[in-house]
Amino acid sequence: MTEELAVNGGPKTRDTSVKPWPTIANASGRDFGEQEMELLREVMESGSLGYMYGSMVKQFEAEFAARHGAKHACAVSSGTAALHTAMGALQLEVGDEVITSPVTDMGSVIAIVQCNCVPVFADVEPETMLLDAQSVRERITDRTRALMIVHLLGQPCNMDEIMAVIEEHGLYLIEDCAQSHDAKWDGKDVGTFGHFGCFSLQQSKQITTGDGGIVITDDDGLADEAYRFHDKYYDRSGQNRPPERIGMNYRMSELVGAVALAQTRKLDRINTRRRETAEALMAGIAAIPGINPATVHPKATHGWWRMALSIDEEELGADAPTFSQAISAEGLPFGRGAARGEPICMLPAFQDYAAYGTGDFPWERPYGRRVEYRLEDYPGTNWAMANVWTASWNEGYTLDDVDDILRGLRKVSEWYTARG
Repeated sequence: MTEELAVNGGPKTRDTSVKPWPTIANASGRDFGEQEMELLREVMESGSLGYMYGSMVKQFEAEFAARHGAKHACAVSSGTAALHTAMGALQLEVGDEVITSPVTDMGSVIAIVQCNCVPVFADVEPETMLLDAQSVRERITDRTRALMIVHLLGQPCNMDEIMAVIEEHGLYLIEDCAQSHDAKWDGKDVGTFGHFGCFSLQQSKQITTGDGGIVITDDDGLADEAYRFHDKYYDRSGQNRPPERIGMNYRMSELVGAVALAQTRKLDRINTRRRETAEALMAGIAAIPGINPATVHPKATHGWWRMALSIDEEELGADAPTFSQAISAEGLPFGRGAARGEPICMLPAFQDYAAYGTGDFPWERPYGRRVEYRLEDYPGTNWAMANVWTASWNEGYTLDDVDDILRGLRKVSEWYTARG
């Protein structure tokens, strides 16, 4: 007989107060050890904590670039700084439009607006929450200059379709790879398709320094602009060029660089562990009636930053709110939607066009265009927020944890399908 659901008074599948899930918030879900400590000791003993005088940041840049087959890498202070550096290097005009995803972190959009450009949001494919290429085409205007794609949850966008749009319209392409370290499309690394690939090293990412980021590119001219933009437009090449533009100070310190270097050298083993457990979980979910694993394109190599699943309400015999309540009561680590549960452009900052002071700049005329951000324009996003559940994933998860999750999902499925 099926065990009674916790939501109806039965015992939880997982009592997280007794046995919590591994988390990215502490060492239970992070791979730190002697490698990081050894490099940090080297920095402290050298007395050179700034990248201008040390070697750790430069070595991190070299190894990260080599790992991706890129000519250049520029280490910065955060993933947001990476995107802002890429945008700054493009030197777009005030009011130019940049298309991006409505399912993303504020960092993606900050980079656009802080370069005085207007963000335009295309819709996403509902099951993957990745940018829909046709929706991108529909948003292109005579002011569109760039596309910032977001490789979400660890899965790459459909780069066949995205590159077709780029080539058709002659746009710059920035890849937001913050959540997708080591993900690939048709065997090619994310971050290497566009003019820039931007990565985050924030606490939750596959490799982390707490906060940090890095930009890669094969374009010599754009690399030069990125290096100078992130360092107040100072010239560190020895040519002594004076600052001819206004840049930022996004330099990475040697202490952060030391951790970044150690983490980069562990990325293969970190992602091997993530993939082993993630793929076991997805395979197990596929066998549970009424519950569907994440939709992954055959050409995609997933980086598994987060897990995703959906349900077939008719087969399961329960609707989305009921399923949410049941898995929460069972102590399972899934929540509905992503980000804030709505398209990011519905936040007050975008609804009120609030970037600088009390005006509408850069949306206001004669600079830009007052783009309307309406909830009904994002049907794919809205469906995903209501019908896709995600869970944070990390290298601390074990196959025993996977078994616990599957046991809980089977329990939920058996309870409702038996009553259908």
